[in-house]
Amino acid sequence: MPNVTFDEIYALYEFDKNLKLIMLKYSLEVETVIKSLIANHISSVYGIDSYLNINNLDNNISSKTRRNLLSKIKKEIKHNYGVHLAITHYKDKYGFVPPFVLTKILTFGVISSYYGLLKQSDRQILAKKFKISDALLKQILRCLTNVRNICAHNDRLFCYRDKYTLKFKEIDSTYKSRDNLTNLYMMIRAMGIILDKSQYNDLIKSIKKEIKTLERKLKSIDIINVLRIMGYSNV
Repeated sequence: MPNVTFDEIYALYEFDKNLKLIMLKYSLEVETVIKSLIANHISSVYGIDSYLNINNLDNNISSKTRRNLLSKIKKEIKHNYGVHLAITHYKDKYGFVPPFVLTKILTFGVISSYYGLLKQSDRQILAKKFKISDALLKQILRCLTNVRNICAHNDRLFCYRDKYTLKFKEIDSTYKSRDNLTNLYMMIRAMGIILDKSQYNDLIKSIKKEIKTLERKLKSIDIINVLRIMGYSNV
């Protein structure tokens, strides 16, 4: 763009880098909540020793998909045996790994897939904790997995777009997306459903601080241009 300086480009790079650190921090909080809820629910419904059974997953989903997930989980248990103390302890002493130990070693991507393959009745019980539909929670976790991957691999986050649909009307019925794709603003708002109020307020404050810092350093364009790319519609 005309009159853009190297300092402005670097400022945008720094802004994006700090955004990734913020989103990673609070996505870890989301991960803790989701893993805890899933572990507690699975333990109470299916027990702690034989829950990794294909029949405990949604039989409306192909058996191949369900088997692939269970295979991936069992490989993680095998990989962590002898490395992760709790995994080793339970396998040696009891011959199985309970849900509250298993969830600690699963990636956010796998735990998101696990939620998506649970029976709908189980998904609904978990989603009810946040007063949303199980379909929306599934979408949030799937999209947040992609956000996490962007943060981990140091790709650009502020211009994030996701092909996976997020039924954002359930969160904000007045919002109008410019391109009908899931964007960063939508994910920030979606995280507010799972985080507690104080955590979400801290998330918003941290992001606003970075926006103000960037705004002071931009000369050739207005901060509104960046906010619109992020998905803000009221600017």
